[in-house]
Amino acid sequence: MTEYVIVGAVILDRLVGDPRTSLHPVVIIGNFIAWLERRLLQVTYSSVYKKLAGAVLVISVLAVVYGVVWLVMVALSSLHSWAGYIGGAVLLSFTISTRSLAEAGREIAGFLSSGNMEQARYKVGWIVGRDTAELNTAEVTRATVETVAENIVDGIISPLFYAAIGGVPLAFLYRAVNTMDSMVGYKNEKYQDFGMVAARVDDVFNYIPARITGLLIILAAALLKQDASGAFQAIKRDAVKHPSPNSGYSEAGVAGALGIRLGGLNYYGGVASLRSYMGEAKCELEPIHIENTIQIMYVVTILFIAGTLACKWLFAYI
Repeated sequence: MTEYVIVGAVILDRLVGDPRTSLHPVVIIGNFIAWLERRLLQVTYSSVYKKLAGAVLVISVLAVVYGVVWLVMVALSSLHSWAGYIGGAVLLSFTISTRSLAEAGREIAGFLSSGNMEQARYKVGWIVGRDTAELNTAEVTRATVETVAENIVDGIISPLFYAAIGGVPLAFLYRAVNTMDSMVGYKNEKYQDFGMVAARVDDVFNYIPARITGLLIILAAALLKQDASGAFQAIKRDAVKHPSPNSGYSEAGVAGALGIRLGGLNYYGGVASLRSYMGEAKCELEPIHIENTIQIMYVVTILFIAGTLACKWLFAYI
C-alpha cells in the first residue's frame, strides 16, 4: 500500500540520507536532461524553435522517467508484494531530502556559532546561487533559512504528495520536473526560451503542495509553540510577493513563525537583486533560527504523513 511505501521512504531517508553517488536516480535523471539539452539546444536557433525544443525536452524526460520507474515497480511487485513495498520505499527515499537539508543547515549553523565565517560562507555557497564571499552572520543565516524553507516544498512535501496520489512513478515524474527546472528553468539569455516550459510545468506541479505546506507550517508553529498567527499573517500578506508563485508560502510561513524577516538584497555574479521581504523582523537573524527552521521542516513532514494516513484510512471506510 502506498502509505507503507511513504512511511518507509521517510524512515529510510532519516536513517541513511541521500547517498552521494553517480548511480543516484536523480543524478541519472540530471545526466539524461543534460544529454538531451546538448542535442536540442543551439544558441543560434530562433526563440520559437527554442521554446519548441524545450517542450520536446520536457515531454521526453517525463515520458522516459515515468515509464522506467513504472516498469521497475511492476517488476518488483510481480516478485512479491513486499518486494514492491520495500523497493518502492527505497526508490521514493531518493526523491526526498529531509536528512540532507538538516545536515547542511546544521553544519552551517555550527560554523557560524564557532565563528568560522570562512567555512560558513563556503558551505552556504553549496546550497544557494547567490554570491557568498562577503556575507555576514545574519546574511548566511538568512540564506540557509530561505533554502531549507523553500525546499520543504521541493524536497519533501511535493514528492510525497505525488507519491500519495500516484505512487512512486508519479513522485519520480515530479522529481524529474523539479530537476529540469533547476537545470534549465532560468531567466537568462541561454535558457529564457528553452527553459520556459520546464519552469511553467514546475510551477504547476508545486502549486497544490506549496499551499498545503503553508497550512502545515502554521500547524507546526502552533505545536512547536512558535508564532502560528504570525505564520498565517505572513503567508497571507507576503507569499504572493515572492518571485516564485509557490516558494513564498513556505518562506513567508517560516519567517512569520520565527518572527524574522527573509528576503532582501542578494548579489548574483556581482549583480544586485532585491527580493521582496517575507515576514517582520521582530528579532535579529541568528544561527538558532536555522535549527528552528529544521524543526519546522520535520514537524511539517510528520503532519503530512499523518494526514496522508488519515485520508487513506478514511477513504478505505467510505
